[in-house]
Amino acid sequence: MRTKALLTPFFLDKPDGGYDAYRPAAAAVNDGPLDDRATGLTRRLLPLYENIARFVADTAAAGAVPVTYNGDCVMAIPVLAGLQRAGIDPLLIWFDAHGDFNTWETTPSGFLGGMPLAMMVGLGEQTLVEGVGQIPLPMADVILTDARDLDPEEAELVAGSGIDHRQDVTALLGLELPDRPLWVHFDVDVLRLADVPAVSYPAQGGPSVDEMRRVFDHLRASGRLACLSISLPNPALDADGRSRANTLALVDALVG
Repeated sequence: MRTKALLTPFFLDKPDGGYDAYRPAAAAVNDGPLDDRATGLTRRLLPLYENIARFVADTAAAGAVPVTYNGDCVMAIPVLAGLQRAGIDPLLIWFDAHGDFNTWETTPSGFLGGMPLAMMVGLGEQTLVEGVGQIPLPMADVILTDARDLDPEEAELVAGSGIDHRQDVTALLGLELPDRPLWVHFDVDVLRLADVPAVSYPAQGGPSVDEMRRVFDHLRASGRLACLSISLPNPALDADGRSRANTLALVDALVG
């Protein structure tokens, strides 16, 4: 599998040099710019996100698998935009301890990072989606995996949507994968805290590294992986390097 990687060392609009520890040797770095003249966080992010979309589109069009290392899950929006620009219509498998399926009407916190999956399917805030030209993803093309920590109204929204919510990650081992490109989004907080403790929004439970590796082996064996996006651990919390080591080992299991 031929891959090409991009590291975007930001959490929303905050740069963080600590993410450099996760950068593969050959990876490019997306260091902006941000639009400092823009009003509001979402418009401020657009130049940074356009870089991601362009990288994914160019990499996929060249026949390689784009791998994006990101500080947060909102960066999945330009990843999808880039795949669409390259003519790829993916099935999205979203690994996350959270649903990221809030809207401004359901969120108890107002945190943009809790909304990207909803935004990508056309719900709620659409400034970033429209800004990078992302076409709303059909809900039937989304498998949300784990999402054990949902806000109350978010849980109702997930349950009433058309997305496929599989609470047990290992249930994917019995899934007959469709004959179409797969995009895996891997938020490392899906893993149990004993394996990846360096996360900003911890949730008890979750699969072990060994369970996740079995699932990733299954997905890799399909030969259909078109893209991998990773939401990285919080480098400031990774004192013993355990989260980094387990994250990179799983990335290697999926893309080599």
